[in-house]
Amino acid sequence: MMDADITTPPPGADVAAPVNSLFHAGKWLLGDMLSTLIFVGLYAITKSVFTATALAIALGLGQIAYLKFRGHPIDAMQWLMLGLVLVFGGAALITHNAHFIMLKPTLIYTAVGTVMLKPGWMNRYMPPIALARGGDIIFVFGYVWAGLMFATALANLVLALYASPVIWAWFLGVFPLASKCVLFAVQYATARFLVRRRVRAAA
Repeated sequence: MMDADITTPPPGADVAAPVNSLFHAGKWLLGDMLSTLIFVGLYAITKSVFTATALAIALGLGQIAYLKFRGHPIDAMQWLMLGLVLVFGGAALITHNAHFIMLKPTLIYTAVGTVMLKPGWMNRYMPPIALARGGDIIFVFGYVWAGLMFATALANLVLALYASPVIWAWFLGVFPLASKCVLFAVQYATARFLVRRRVRAAA
């Protein structure tokens, strides 16, 4: 899992660096919540799933148009998110059935969780010193993150089918972000403790 040239940290390297770098890796994990939080905020203001959906679609198209106008690259994930918003949002507006838009997060979290099942998917976000002292920790937490994504997808599916839009919106606005923050804190504390202990033992 690790190359031979990263098994030992460079002399004088800050042992806290690999742990602090988890904040950088966590940015993209929370980034997928942006569109969801916008939708929940719009729903809280308008009290209408369909109004919030229409506004979310308009914002999604506006974001892509803005990035295109500024010449910024648009990656595949951004296109995927826009596509899901258009397909499920459009279906909700056409059929006037809120379940279409309520089921969208289940597909998103299932897709993200499936990608996270790839062994060592976190490695590319970690500096060499982090992999050298805590590669096995990062490897295990990669699967823990995948489990959280699948659990969130399942919970959203159940609430989308059997709960009211109000309960679903509260869940979507609180649980995904809160659970990610908790898991991120657990990973940070665990990695910090074990990496420091290993460095002291090696010294």
